[in-house]
Amino acid sequence: MRFTLIDRIVELVAGKEITAVKNLSLAEEYLADHFPLFPVLPGVLMLEAMTQTGAWLVRHDEDFAHSVVLLKEARNLKYADFVRPGSQLVLTAKQLKQDERTTTFKANGTVDGKTHVSARLVLERYSLADTNPDDASLDERATSDLRCLFQRLYRPLSAEKM
Repeated sequence: MRFTLIDRIVELVAGKEITAVKNLSLAEEYLADHFPLFPVLPGVLMLEAMTQTGAWLVRHDEDFAHSVVLLKEARNLKYADFVRPGSQLVLTAKQLKQDERTTTFKANGTVDGKTHVSARLVLERYSLADTNPDDASLDERATSDLRCLFQRLYRPLSAEKM
């Protein structure tokens, strides 16, 4: 993952649902271009934020068994409103089904309880070593880095009280 659009995972129910937040700041560089006089979170980044949210649930549930979790398909993608700087986009992904290589989610993003984006997402997961055994060390490094990032993003209440 080259960039992280999730600021915090606020709730995780294994095998079922995850909720995360993205705080949109005017300091984010892409807002200077999108759009200078009317800065808003680009729709493709709202989709990416929902994808990253679902991917964290997949990784958690499978104990980081795969180094790659990516968007295979987005169905019924609907944008309802803009997300402006100063807003908190609350992202929820509910797992609908899972098979050997894919997981399907119903995902949405809300601001102040109002839906701004929604979609049905199909995420695919695999490891680089599945196609090239020489890439096993890359898988190990990637999953190690992802585990560290996950620990920063998700701190259950019981861990915060310690």
